[in-house]
Amino acid sequence: MRFLRGIVGLLMLSGVMNALLPVQLKAYHFKPLEVALTKAVCDSVFPGASVAVLYQKKVVFHKAVGRMTYNQVSAPVDTTTLYDLASLTKAIATTSMVMQLVERDSLSLQTPVATYLADFGKNGKEKITIEQLLRHTSGLRAHTLFSKSCTTSSELFRTIAADTLLTAPGTTTLYSDLGFMILGKIVETTTGKSLASNFAARFAKPLRMSSTLFTPQSSLLRRIAPVEKDTLWPLNIPRPLVHDQNAALLGGVAGHAGLYSTTSDLLRMTAMLMNGGTLEGRRYIKKETLRKFLSRSGTSRALGWDLRSPDGHSSAGDYFSNTSYGHLGYTGTSLWIDPEKQLAVILLSNRVYPTSANIRIRKFRPLFHNTVVQCLEFPPRQTVTPPEQ
Repeated sequence: MRFLRGIVGLLMLSGVMNALLPVQLKAYHFKPLEVALTKAVCDSVFPGASVAVLYQKKVVFHKAVGRMTYNQVSAPVDTTTLYDLASLTKAIATTSMVMQLVERDSLSLQTPVATYLADFGKNGKEKITIEQLLRHTSGLRAHTLFSKSCTTSSELFRTIAADTLLTAPGTTTLYSDLGFMILGKIVETTTGKSLASNFAARFAKPLRMSSTLFTPQSSLLRRIAPVEKDTLWPLNIPRPLVHDQNAALLGGVAGHAGLYSTTSDLLRMTAMLMNGGTLEGRRYIKKETLRKFLSRSGTSRALGWDLRSPDGHSSAGDYFSNTSYGHLGYTGTSLWIDPEKQLAVILLSNRVYPTSANIRIRKFRPLFHNTVVQCLEFPPRQTVTPPEQ
């Protein structure tokens, strides 16, 4: 059945018009990439992974390696396996929804957050703008384990509102989960709908991303790659499945984490972004909005997205262009898009199983992306055997 689901997924992708041309798995020599992925499983970088490569509007590679866990009787993963995207939620879900709201005048990038969430405007946070949250220049701290002091989502947001800043807004770049929790709350406040229903209505359903969702139902559990067991959950309430504990406290639906997806689904979202905001004749985001959100403005962060560092130290490796944008997820997920090369690479894994102490993926990511580009642009030369004399 898993094999059949994978084939069905590929056939669905081959029918996408305008942005995604038919799957062409044999057009390039991807043996080095397959070897690298197999070695990563053997080296315990992750139990398994699903990988997709979109190049010049074609899906040129789409395969999975390994298993759900390191146990050899564990089910093998495939291209329909669901992964906890962790912080990829920030870019795929929250930032995309903010883009639409900015276009439709529900939000203004330069407007103070306190305009939308009045309680937020105190202790130096009065002038923090939507743009500063997106660029991670708000001055908010990076992370706090709220379950130690909060038992409800309301308490969590009151705690953030009462907090003081580490730096003055707009002066320092500090990657912050808290900023995206607030952005998720703003989306819900301005629309009157949950983050999950917003994303489903605006992107997942029209893009036919049928396996991309928050709080997956129990019927999907057998398709979800496991993460580490949370032994530190202090609350006497059911814990949602999501790996991130703050997202769990928020019911599994948060602006910074909580989304689940597959490589098959993310190929559709990625194709839409690379096609200037349209897919199959439907526009989701205006070109000028994408241009604004993906621009570099003196930092390594665009609006909601990471940018490839010009100094060359990047999880995207050595060959992605400096105009590339992407995002990582703590659980072992990533998406990098290079507009110049017309290249996108999706890596979904559960490197946090059985423990997040496993950080081998840090060295693997740049090597992995280098291998992808080498397979596409620097294919190994065929060895020619000289004729016998």
